[in-house]
Amino acid sequence: MQQEAGNETDAPGGDAVPEGAGETGNTAAQEGEVAVVDEQESTAEELLEAQVTEWKDLAMRATADLDNFRKRISREKSEALLYANRALLEELLPILDNFDMGLQAAQQEEGSMILQGMQMVKKQLDDFLANNGVTEIPAEGQAFDPNVHEAVSQEACADTEEGKVLRVMRRGYMLRDRLLRPAHVVVAKSPGGEA
Repeated sequence: MQQEAGNETDAPGGDAVPEGAGETGNTAAQEGEVAVVDEQESTAEELLEAQVTEWKDLAMRATADLDNFRKRISREKSEALLYANRALLEELLPILDNFDMGLQAAQQEEGSMILQGMQMVKKQLDDFLANNGVTEIPAEGQAFDPNVHEAVSQEACADTEEGKVLRVMRRGYMLRDRLLRPAHVVVAKSPGGEA
């Protein structure tokens, strides 16, 4: 009887069930569970890979944003250094205008020592401005350009093309590639034209 008991197990109703018969049902259930677990693991892996890809993308974008920020700050710093003395130069221009008027008055007396001294100072001022990136805007005889010229009046002139600058009332200047002060000019108009 013990040998029979070794080959059969008691089922809950007192029926004897052979040993291999219960395992087949369990194996199928286990395989189904394994398949579900494998599917869940692959889905979880795909989700993790998607998240990793997303985080890598965000990290690359953040790095690119930081690089762009650094470049912009560097460019702004360079521009600030180039144009830092703009206010000083703007204040210097009226002094230069007055000096030019004095120089014109001194030219009335030829050979004057005052004239020679003023011409030397004028050259120094021009050199100073040039060394700081300030250049005079060409105006007389040029076509009127509202970007760098400011028309203070118009005059009828038969021998000058309409829209050309006849005279410069106050010189204009550029600070490197930026307008420091527009030139005040008188612009030619046709003799029969309206004012």
